[in-house]
Amino acid sequence: MAQERKINPWLIAPVVAMAAFMEVLDISIANVALRHIAGDMSASQDESTWILTSYLVTNAMVLPASGWLSTVLGRKNCFLACIAGFSVSSLACGLAPNLYFLIFFRAIQGLTGGGLQPNAQAILADAFPPEKRGMAFSLYGIATVFAPAIGPTLGGWITDNFSWRWVFLINVPVGIMLFGLITALIQDPVELVAERARRLKAGIKIDYLGFSLLIIGLGCLQIMLDKGQEDDWFGSLFITALAIVSAVALISFILWELGQADPIVDLRLFADRNFAFGNMLMLMLGFVLLGSTALLPILVQSQFGYTATSAGLVLSPGGFAIILMLPLVGRFAGRVDPRLFIVAGLIITSATLLYIARISPFTDYSTLMWARVVQGAGLALLFIPINLTAYVNVPRTKSSAAASIINLSRNLGGAIGISVITTMLARHRQIHQNYLVPHAAPGQPGYDHLMTTLSGHHALAAQAPGLVDPHALSQVYARVQDQASMLSFLDGFQFMGIAFLVLAPIVLLMKRPPIGAAGPRGAH
Repeated sequence: MAQERKINPWLIAPVVAMAAFMEVLDISIANVALRHIAGDMSASQDESTWILTSYLVTNAMVLPASGWLSTVLGRKNCFLACIAGFSVSSLACGLAPNLYFLIFFRAIQGLTGGGLQPNAQAILADAFPPEKRGMAFSLYGIATVFAPAIGPTLGGWITDNFSWRWVFLINVPVGIMLFGLITALIQDPVELVAERARRLKAGIKIDYLGFSLLIIGLGCLQIMLDKGQEDDWFGSLFITALAIVSAVALISFILWELGQADPIVDLRLFADRNFAFGNMLMLMLGFVLLGSTALLPILVQSQFGYTATSAGLVLSPGGFAIILMLPLVGRFAGRVDPRLFIVAGLIITSATLLYIARISPFTDYSTLMWARVVQGAGLALLFIPINLTAYVNVPRTKSSAAASIINLSRNLGGAIGISVITTMLARHRQIHQNYLVPHAAPGQPGYDHLMTTLSGHHALAAQAPGLVDPHALSQVYARVQDQASMLSFLDGFQFMGIAFLVLAPIVLLMKRPPIGAAGPRGAH
């Protein structure tokens, strides 16, 4: 059996982390450019959102199968193919002549980019010895947690100063550089080479039914999450049909895969309770990370009058806090019980979200920024320990399969988080408005005082004191809407804070990983 070349893992780490960063960044970087794309291509705002949906749908489809693909093709070959496909499709997106071509190539970009995250994570973990895998995950965490935080700010800056096309074209030179470096630095572990040889000798059998069920189930689920609020959820026959098809396909997929000797997605990994609870925690990490990242900029722009750039400056310090904290967590996570980090991270993040849920329209920038910094520190305490605890019993030959599943959990958590929070904003705004309206009526002390104050500023009140001033009335109604909207934002933060807090007892159900061996026995 061929010997592995000994290459300094610190040469490998930044290269593969950059590949993951590039792919995760593209999930959020295009969001702020949608208005520019729609205007440039004579499309409606609703039509332009398919640029995001197409990417997320195909990305979700390939993520869980990427472990199987890397085993069959070879991890290095799969990784290189993903980088090449992602770079070429990014070039095509940047040069797309119309919206239809852009949506098509964006789907290809999501399809080829889906394998970058799990392969990068598996390569990083295998490149480091067990006692240093915490540091490996810190680099991966910087890539996958910092990217969503910086994406909107970077995308807005590129769009404002250059063109929306450079949001995609910027991937091309980075992809070319990464392809060359990975070709020179990366090789597959001998265990994976042997496993691939065994499979090739036995003959590759493609599970077409499993693939089809997976694609249909996750594809319909992602479209439902992305378009649900826009189409009034189950008030829409389209969304209802997607939900039914997704449920049937995914349940059938689970039952089918459990009966396969060589499954596309190794669901038997969930028999290990650490892996099962780790995926649950990672799903909620994605929920809160992307849910709060989507909610806070909308809040400060709609309620505080911030510009897009100022809103980005509220988010960015939290991302930098994650960058500073993750290496420290990686350094110490293998020396103490990582479950303690998880509990601390859950409590700190929950407390910060509940604090934000108590702000007012008079809260200043500094308060919001520091709250986001503390939240980032809390999230940094979660990413590495969850991975270390989840993978403790995963054998090295299953590392790619485990990485693909846990990355899917985080991505699905993010999609669910954005969908739930968006729906809460719309529904709770109506609930609060219905509650506030009876208090904005004649006879209510606050209403009468406000109407008197506002009417005094209009000439109509002086000319006809007995009439209700329509200008004042419209201002009262606007204030009711603003307050209802503000309360709905605060409900969203409170919901995420409580959801995180109730997860803390779950950590006690996870087995304690061996101290000093940060990770499984040659795993992940």
